[in-house]
Amino acid sequence: MSIEKFSVEKVLSVHRWTNTLFSFTMTRPAHFKFTAGQFARIGLMVDGELVVRAYSVVSSPFDETLEFFSIVVPEGAFTSNLQHLKVGDELYLEKISYGYLTLARYQQPLPKDLWLLATGTGLAPFLSMLQDFETWNKYQHINLVYSVRTASELAYVERIQEIAATFGEGHLGFQFVPIITRDPNAKLHDRLPILIANGQLEKVVGLEFNPESSHVMLCGNPQMVDDTKEALKQRGLTMNRRGEGNIAVENYW
Repeated sequence: MSIEKFSVEKVLSVHRWTNTLFSFTMTRPAHFKFTAGQFARIGLMVDGELVVRAYSVVSSPFDETLEFFSIVVPEGAFTSNLQHLKVGDELYLEKISYGYLTLARYQQPLPKDLWLLATGTGLAPFLSMLQDFETWNKYQHINLVYSVRTASELAYVERIQEIAATFGEGHLGFQFVPIITRDPNAKLHDRLPILIANGQLEKVVGLEFNPESSHVMLCGNPQMVDDTKEALKQRGLTMNRRGEGNIAVENYW
């Protein structure tokens, strides 16, 4: 891969949520533009070679810095090195952004109800969307559903509340719904496809999936995305193609 496609940026901060989950911020060059929901390609030099991986951007499109959310993959050529990041380290950033998990893809049905369904680090693009005032202006109802295995993996909870207060000030239709799959005492602890199939997610939220009004975005591990997509289809929702349909997906892996 041509290194000329990348700019060299500096790490500004690192936050470790758990032993396997961390966030980091880096400098943002003036030329790097993106739409909320898109991803960047970030590179590290490993044994003299540039290793590159895709990361959805956590930051607002209007922020002066870039933030990313990462999981440590054991023995992974990239994250096993990335996990040791410290302030001042250098990273390579490809000069253009990628991806189609953006709200602009929806033409029909018209915006009314937005469901953002994430597992793990798949939360990242949805945080970016929620830091765009246009999202709050477009939708009457916004439901951020975040599924993790344990309570310790519920990252960004305080930040989500801050975002809702700042960007959604006066908006009465926002709900943050955590799911903790390994805690039988949690209000919701089944996998997302099960909670959709049995209607429990809709009951907790107080809103039904509706082919005429729902925009549903999925981001997380491929098994969740595939299974949840099928559960939604059983409820009458359709994949979004050429601007029409309810379901948009990103296999964040």
